[in-house]
Amino acid sequence: KKSKYEKSYQLYGQAVADVVKEVDWSAGSLPDEFYDEFVFRATLTADLPAGQKLYFPVVQECDGAADRWIEIPAAGQDEDALESPAPGIKLLPKK
Repeated sequence: KKSKYEKSYQLYGQAVADVVKEVDWSAGSLPDEFYDEFVFRATLTADLPAGQKLYFPVVQECDGAADRWIEIPAAGQDEDALESPAPGIKLLPKK
């Protein structure tokens, strides 16, 4: 599902104004003896500050049940104290 950025950015000389806000995958049942990996690729803009952490809330729904890894820690809160933390990445300085 797409949306518009608050401001566009340049990617390989082209202005980008749309953002993917949500990724849904569905292709039928996946038996318990199998698993799959779901990979997405992203480009981060150069103006994001180093040291910031970006979170990616995830909801997994299967056969009417749902697991929600959506909690994002408040400023100063220990993310290890969260029951269902969203996965995240910490931005490092550009080398």
